[in-house]
Amino acid sequence: MSLKSRMLLLAIVPLVLVASAITLISLNQARQLSEQDIRTFEEKLLTSKRNELQNYVSLAMTSIEHLLHQPNPDKSRIKQVLSRLTYGQDSYYFAYTQAGTNLIHPRQPSLEGQNLYDYQDREGNYIIRDLLNVAQQGGFHRYLWSKPSKGDQEVKLSYVVTLPQLGWMMGTGLYIDDIAAEVTAAREKAEENILQTFVTVLVLVTVTIVVLVLAIILINIRTTVQADERIRQLAQRYIQWQISQRHRFARELKEDVAPLLQTCSVGLHATNTHDLASRLASISQPLQQALVRLDEISQQLRPSPLDELGLKEALRQLANEWQQQMNIPISLRIRLPAERLPDEIENTLYRIAEEALSNSAHHAEANQVKLHLWSEDHSICLELEDDGKGFYAEEAGSGLVKMRERTELLSGSFELLSKPGQGTLIRATLPGHSHT
Repeated sequence: MSLKSRMLLLAIVPLVLVASAITLISLNQARQLSEQDIRTFEEKLLTSKRNELQNYVSLAMTSIEHLLHQPNPDKSRIKQVLSRLTYGQDSYYFAYTQAGTNLIHPRQPSLEGQNLYDYQDREGNYIIRDLLNVAQQGGFHRYLWSKPSKGDQEVKLSYVVTLPQLGWMMGTGLYIDDIAAEVTAAREKAEENILQTFVTVLVLVTVTIVVLVLAIILINIRTTVQADERIRQLAQRYIQWQISQRHRFARELKEDVAPLLQTCSVGLHATNTHDLASRLASISQPLQQALVRLDEISQQLRPSPLDELGLKEALRQLANEWQQQMNIPISLRIRLPAERLPDEIENTLYRIAEEALSNSAHHAEANQVKLHLWSEDHSICLELEDDGKGFYAEEAGSGLVKMRERTELLSGSFELLSKPGQGTLIRATLPGHSHT
């Protein structure tokens, strides 16, 4: 897997995980809230039914109250009144004796006179027994009972009271399957809304991921194009620099060293035994000059102190030379690993330090220079700071441009901080290993 693909995955995977977690948490909370709302809705409907049943029982009590207060209540008359009171297709009043015998059942007259004390619904509950117990305090009871309009057992909620004057239990009930239907419809609607929310979130996350991927791809393409262009420019400049260096070395060898060696050659050919000493003396000076120029050219190709002393001591020697030339103190701090750095890194660091000290000497008018070299997190950092007159960073000369290019050719980073009157800080950071 390429580095770009890994970066793309690192950008997308956390987003997908976070979005999935947020979505799941939101859906779970939405379900919990909807379930709470549904329970509240159901409880409100049941409360409404309870109030309605209490009102119906109060109405029935009002209808028979004058009969109950007679010295000898007419039970037949009371049965007639209760049997005629209806308020819906499946709603009616019923009455039982304390022994469980049915007295009134307008919708199922066949039950009248039967003892239902041991009657059980399909779940095994003793319905009449439970109603008689609840009626002692006057209350509600939920159970299964045959619904006249359907003929099947449905959930029924009844409110029952006792009639002490008669020794009866009297009450009425409402079938609440409609509540169950409404609750089921509300739950289905809530699930539909949750599903729509999930689909919406999923679409948004998908669109976001697609947009992010496209943005990352476009950024990578643009970055790659810019990086390729930068590498191409660096390579072109490096080749041009190599060519110019070769031309310069060839010109110096041809113009400086070759004439000196040619003079020595002519002198040697013209030498005879009589004037040997004078001839050798005459070619000694050109030979010395040729050797000095060859040493200078060799130094430009590869600083000899690096091979002879190593980077640390070579920098110390360089600092001492510039300190004598500039006649200003140079503070030097060097902390390097015990093992030698690759040649190209040592050479680059040395050349950057050499160019930076040269700039401080010739342009900065500094009173103090600090040179610091250290290793950090598998990198090598070189920092040079002076208190000179400074300049605007965008006005950097060719020497600073070469420093930057040298650094970037080895995949390093180069920083330049400078303002007029505030000195200059140069920092080059190179990887502590070879990039060949």
